[in-house]
Formats: sequence, C-alpha cells, structure tokens
Amino acid sequence: MTKYVYRFGGGVSEGGTGDKNLLGGKGANLAEMASIGLPVPPGFTISTEMCTRYYAEGETFPDSLREEVANGVAHIEGITGKKFGDNADPLLVSVRSGARVSMPGMMDTVLNLGLNDETVQGLAAKAEDERFAWDSYRRFIQMYCDVVLGLDHGRFEEALEIAKEDRGYTLDTEMTAADWKALVDEYKKIVRELWDKPFPQDVQDQLWGAIAAVFGSWNAERAKVYRRINDISGDWGTAVNVQAMVFGNMGETSATGVAFTRDPSTGENGYYGEFLINAQGEDVVAGIRTPQYLTKDAREKAGAKPLSMEEALPETYAELAQVFEKLERHYRDMQDIEFTVERGTLWMLQTRTGKRTAKAALKIAVDMASEGLISEEEAVARVNPSALDQLLHPTLDPDAPRDVLTKGLPASPGAASGKVVFDADTAEKAAADGQDVILVRIETSPEDIHGMHAAKGILTARGGMTSHAAVVARGMGRPCVSGAGTLSIKAAEGVMRVGSREVREGEIITIDGATGEVMIGEVPTLQPELAGDFGTLMVWADKVRRLKVRTNAETPADCRTAREFGAEGIGLCRTEHMFFDSGRITAVRQMILAGDEKGRRVALEKLLPEQRKDFTEIFEVMAGLPCTIRLLDPPLHEFLPHEEDEFAEVAQAAGVEVETLKRRAAELHEFNPMLGHRGCRLGVTYPEIYEMQARAIFEAACDVAAKSGEAPIPEVMIPLVATRKELALMKALVDKAATAVFEEKGRTIDYLVGTMIELPRAALRAGEIAEVGEFFSFGTNDLTQTTLGVSRDDAGRFLTTYVDKGIYPRDPFVSIDIEGVGELIEIAAERGRGARPGLKLGICGEHGGDPASIAFCEKTGLDYVSASPYRVPIARLAAAQAALAARV
Repeated sequence: MTKYVYRFGGGVSEGGTGDKNLLGGKGANLAEMASIGLPVPPGFTISTEMCTRYYAEGETFPDSLREEVANGVAHIEGITGKKFGDNADPLLVSVRSGARVSMPGMMDTVLNLGLNDETVQGLAAKAEDERFAWDSYRRFIQMYCDVVLGLDHGRFEEALEIAKEDRGYTLDTEMTAADWKALVDEYKKIVRELWDKPFPQDVQDQLWGAIAAVFGSWNAERAKVYRRINDISGDWGTAVNVQAMVFGNMGETSATGVAFTRDPSTGENGYYGEFLINAQGEDVVAGIRTPQYLTKDAREKAGAKPLSMEEALPETYAELAQVFEKLERHYRDMQDIEFTVERGTLWMLQTRTGKRTAKAALKIAVDMASEGLISEEEAVARVNPSALDQLLHPTLDPDAPRDVLTKGLPASPGAASGKVVFDADTAEKAAADGQDVILVRIETSPEDIHGMHAAKGILTARGGMTSHAAVVARGMGRPCVSGAGTLSIKAAEGVMRVGSREVREGEIITIDGATGEVMIGEVPTLQPELAGDFGTLMVWADKVRRLKVRTNAETPADCRTAREFGAEGIGLCRTEHMFFDSGRITAVRQMILAGDEKGRRVALEKLLPEQRKDFTEIFEVMAGLPCTIRLLDPPLHEFLPHEEDEFAEVAQAAGVEVETLKRRAAELHEFNPMLGHRGCRLGVTYPEIYEMQARAIFEAACDVAAKSGEAPIPEVMIPLVATRKELALMKALVDKAATAVFEEKGRTIDYLVGTMIELPRAALRAGEIAEVGEFFSFGTNDLTQTTLGVSRDDAGRFLTTYVDKGIYPRDPFVSIDIEGVGELIEIAAERGRGARPGLKLGICGEHGGDPASIAFCEKTGLDYVSASPYRVPIARLAAAQAALAARV
C-alpha cells in the first residue's frame, strides 16, 4: 500500500530536505528542522502524491488515507498529551499547504482547527484565559468560512468592525472575552444565513474539510497564475501539513513573527524581520496591527518607539538568533522563517529558502562564497538569470503612487515615462527637441524603427511577447508593453482610450515593461546599479560556461552596449533595419520601383556606400570577433508606403507618378508575406541586392582590418533557405563578391557563408545543405512559426489559454518547444555535422536569451547563443548554469 502520511516531531522525522518533491518544501523542512533538534510542534504531512491522486479520482480520498491521518493525529496526541475533540483539554491543529517550491500566499491555511462550542470551554479552562480561547474560536470560524466554505470574507470583517465601533474600540486587543463570545454568536448567524447550515461542530468534519480545501487551493486561479509566471508545473500538486497549534496570543510573554537571516531587499548580512506580542501569525502578514522590529538596530534606524524583540523578549531573541545561525549553516542559504513564542517557549513553524530581489541574490551569493559557506560554482547556480533584468534596466520606485490605466504583456523590461505620441516621425522629432516620449501604436512595423529608437518606451495594443515591437525593443533596451488589448487607439484623432478614460497626444504616461502596467502621469524610477557583485559573479560564470554568447545588434550603440555586457561577437545583424533609415529609404524605394536590373543597380550604387559605412561602424566595435550578417530578409513591399498621404510624399521624392507607385505596391502585395517573396528568394530573383550587400560587408571588413590591424570575421548568413541549390547559388554570389573585393583591396580576410535554419525542410535536409553551408544559425522565431503553424504576432490571443490547459508547458515563442522545434534542431545538428564535422552551430532567435532554451542548446551541443544586448548577461549566467547542470 502506498504511504501518503509522514510524521515529524517528538524524536520522529520520516522525511527531510531531500523529500521536497514528495512532501513539499514546508513538510520537508519541518521534518528536517525536527531531525536537527530544533523546537518544532509535532505534526504530519500528506504527500503531493495524494494531491495528484485526489484530482485523478474526482476529488475524493481513499479509505486508506483516513486510517493514515488518524494515526498521524494519534502521533500528535501522544506527544502533546492533548486529545483531538476532547472537551477538557482539546488538541488544536493548523492545516497548511506546501508545494515543492515556495508559492507565498497563493494557497490556503486554516488555524485553530478543532474548536467548537464545547472545546472552546476546555481551552479557556486549560489556558486559564477565557479571552484567548474565544478570540481563537472567532479567528477559526472566520478563516474556515473563507477557506473551506467559500463564504464572503467581507461579512465577517464587517461584523468585527461594527462590534468594535459599538463599543468605542479602535484595536482588536481592546475586545474582552465577553465581546469575543458575542462576536462568535454573530459569526454563527452569518454562517447560517450564507450557508443555510450551522457552523460544523464535528472536529473530524472540520479536519477533512480543511484538507480538501488546501488540496483544492492548488488549482485556485491565483495559484495557476503564479505557476504560469514562475514556470511551475501544474502536475506537481501540493502537500498538506497538519501540525499542533502553538499560540502567540496568550499574553505579554507570547509573540509571533516572520524573519529572514539576511536582508531580502539588499542582501546585507543582518537579521531582518517583524514580530507582534500577543498575536497570531496572520496578524503580522495581514496588516491588522503594525508589527514591531526584530532588532534594536533596525528599530533605532527607523525611529520607531515600540520595543524590538531584542529588547522586549531578550532571552527568547537570543535563542532565536542561535536558531538563525544554525539554519543558515545547515541549509547554506538565506532562510525565511516563521516562529511563535508561547508563554516564553520558542517554536519554529517554518523555514524555507527566502525570496529575494536580484540585487540581494547577487550579494548573498557572492558574500556566501566569500565566507566559504558555498563554492563559486554554487554561487553561480544560486542566481536566477532572468532576475538580472531587474539590475539592467530602470525600475519603478516601489513606494511611489501609481494610477494604472491598463495592463498588457511585459514585452521588454524597464520602466519609462514620457509624452504620448502616435507615430514614429513625431517621436523622432520630439526626441530631437529633448522631449521624453512613449511611442503608442496599434502595432509596430519595421517602418517605425526610427521612432522606436527615439522613444523612451513603446506601447502597443496588439502583438505578443515576440512581436516586432517586443523583439526590437528588447534589442534596443527599451521598455515595451505589448498586446494591451483594452486600449483603443485613434491615432488620427490623437487620442487613446480605455473604457471611459482617455489620454491625448502630449499627455504623460508611464509604462512598466516588467509587469505590463500602463499608468497615467509620471511615476518616479530607480536607475540600475551594476555593483561589484555583478562583475564578480559574471567572472565566475565565464569560468564554467562552454557556450559562447553573442548579441543580436545592428547599430554601433547596440554593439557597444553588448560588448560592455560581455558579448563575444554578433550572432544576428538584421540588415533590413538599416534600409529604413531616413537618409536611404528613398534609394531603397527607387530600387524597388525600377523596371529592370539596370535601374535597380543604379539605386543600389547609391546604397553601397551607406551599407559599407554601416558595417564599418559595427566592425570597428567588433574587431577580431565573429559577426553574423543576415542579408536582406523581409519582402520588398514592407519598404513601400501604406497610407494615402504617404504615397504622394514618396512619389514626389522618387520622381514617379502616384499611380505608378500604387501599381507597384499592388504588384508586390502578398496575402501571406511571412511565407512569400522574402529571404533568399529575393536573392535568387534579384541577385544584385545580395551582391551589393556582400560587397559592402567585405569592403568594410578590409578597411577595418587595414585601419586597426584586427579584422572582424564576417559570417554571411543567407536567410530562409529550404534547399541545397538555393544556398549554393547564393554562396557562389557571395564568394564572387569577396574575391573581387580582396583583389581590389590587396588583402584577404577569413569569412564564412552559412544559412539560417528557420524552415522544417531545411532542418530535415540539413545534411545536404551543410555540404555547402559553413555554419548554421537556428532562427527559432520563424522556425517556431513554421513548425507550429502559428503567427507569433497573433498568438497572444490564445497561447495563454493553451499554456493554462497544459497544451504547451510554456509560450513556445518565449521558450523553445523542445518536443517539436527542439527535435528539428537536434536533427539538423546531427545531420549537419554528419556531413560537415565541426560545423559551427548557433541560435539567434529570441530564445537565445531564455535560460530554459539555453539549457537545451547546451544539451544539443550548439557552439553559441545570441541574445539582445541587455540579455547578454542573462545568457552568460544561464549558459554557465547549463554547463554545471550537464556535469550532474
């Protein structure tokens, strides 16, 4: 028979820290604390396996569990000397959740379980404190009705407030035993009214109702949202911990508190926490009373008058401090602790690895390594790579007031305030005048690139986490909120609306790219601090990682930023962004409008020096490093105007009739441009475009080599290849341009020609493609789209539902779909290297900055990942952690 109940306390410990998957973090740590001799109230844990079975069997319990729970209750009774349901000396228990990873506040707890109209009398007599007993009973009714019966919590709060007002009280502590008794009667009337039944008096019914409620809270909406945000599997389930109650509300020698062994905000090595005398645990976290400081030093720094625990309960505080030291040495990490003092006796209710800010995580990891508590490699493994985003971008002042207008997707981290503008040209002009602006668009396109670069932040009504706006914003380090679906934008009227509220062009808003919130007015921000701990940890990470880390960048500024963050080259330079520059868009359009090759070459001659200058500036920053340059990828119609007023302007600049321009735009129109005339298909039909770009690359590389003595290593990437023949044609074109330039310049440089694997056919035929291509770069954005048959710009409408229903474990545009897209990458890597041993393999989609995807790249044996500049440190740390995990 499967064992589901595990006991702890009183010299018994049937679990420990190695059992977190089975017992949840709380249950495993309670058992562990008991095993190392700390004062833990006795109890038992119902395993996560029971939670899984509970849901699988229609939310019912097997009879065998009832027998195990009865034995668990008997274990607590034997140690405490109390009996569950006994009228003279009743055992009271708490029933708490406990998943394998901490989910603070997401699931349910019931305290003081076992009280009823009879046992409350016994508790009062045994404790010699009638007020305490009736206070405990009213707390139990209130909590049980909220958590187990699902009754309106507000009705009970309202009754309490009325009771205090009628008596002229301000604080709960002013209520007498008679007052609490009268409130209990009122609470029972509310239960009868709302539930149509009396409050449960049978303690066994109470216990099983609470156990079912805690298991049920695993699938509460708030818990599901928390799991989705933190990538926690819905299959894990929660454990249930049943534990003897200890009471912090038994007078002036009793207390309850929450503490951290180090400051969770700053990482400083000092005790941090709060406590309350004569209170229960929920009083501290619920804000019912203002907690007091744990240490005298913290109280004095805050200028607070109420005594700290160190001053009010000095002997108990000294004992608690010893427990802090013992726990941190034992777990070798900062601990988050809950404790209760019952009439001078200290009890430990919980310990867990403490949640912390990114800044604190860095400091604690580096300090603990310096103290010899953990190794450098353990320090590297301790910091969540994604949390580094907090350190690399401005963040909103957490204490500042905010008026939230709407919420979208947190597409690119950071926070910014500025005047609302609705088009890219206005954004660029306003920024040139020294104004901070937020570019607000229904959705962005490559034409908006100059405005996006000029803006402090970007807000869109449509698009997902990997939409054009999101990708470009992350590359630029701009905060971005995308897919704010409640936003109605009327750009022509210069207004956006959410319901009855409206914001006009020129008014100030604030966006938070970390949360997706959009706020009215300016909210103060805090600038990032890249202190010494950051650099120290990055040095340690670089010692252990195997994967190289490059950047996705196409401007000198982005390249410099990436180099400062440790990028080891360029993994993707999107040349189309250069074509949208206002100084050359006319020549691009002239090339598109040309009726023959000769006309196109005339226009391309104008673009050549501009492209050469682009690459020269990039190569100067990246001298000596590999630089993957993707030749023109998007369809040509993207460079033509779309709005009526733009046609006249462009026609005049290009020297053609408006109708001619419209006719050409119509000829180029495609119903599905993502799968249309783009990528290498442009090079096959208009080879002169790729010839010009290849010449510009090699001329720039030779010039930089001559000037600096250190040549970049161009890696010319042909996009959207599906066949060997396509790549062979394009490679011959590039090689011919290189040979011509090298003869003209009187020098040669090393270079490679390869392709972006972004089509399933290319992955499957990788062996024959590798006979021509000298490197593969996996373009996972498009490979995901073409494999799943899903548009990333439209997927935001339904992918969240797909993740919630377990169809995909995570958004496949955020983290690689390992079963589908991942298998294609593995096939391509194996077949490609089978045909060309040592074939260089990298990844350059947005997944290159995702830690889970980087772990997959390490496992698959890729040579590098490429991420946007501000995600380079994240990729470096994630690559190091992936290398460490691969050793296990």
